Amino acid sequence: MAREIISTDKAPKAIGTYSQAIKIDNTVYMSGQIPLVPETMELVEGDIKVQIQRVFDNLKAVANAAGGDLKDIAKLNIFLTDLTHFPVVNETMAEYFTEPYPARAAIGVASLPKDAQVEMDAVMVVE
Repeated sequence: MAREIISTDKAPKAIGTYSQAIKIDNTVYMSGQIPLVPETMELVEGDIKVQIQRVFDNLKAVANAAGGDLKDIAKLNIFLTDLTHFPVVNETMAEYFTEPYPARAAIGVASLPKDAQVEMDAVMVVE
């Protein structure tokens, strides 16, 4: 079993005791991403759509560093502090993904790190 730590400066650095992703054989377990701007480590300014876009951009950067892309995500978990934003998630996700879409869960939570409104993690399979 081959195990590799995935790290890229094109996504926010870990703000705790975790790696951006771990690759075991051809499966990549991606840690949660919030809408941090990698260069500043501050939350992106803007509405929920801008925050969701930033999270997808961060996930894409980690996916690329692991040798994949968003299309390789098999399972996506979405955490929202306000589930009324779910239609915006669907709209924005359609800009980043094409069919077949990954399996997905959307979960309402009371709070997220740095008072973010959205966080996503993923499992990706690369060839």
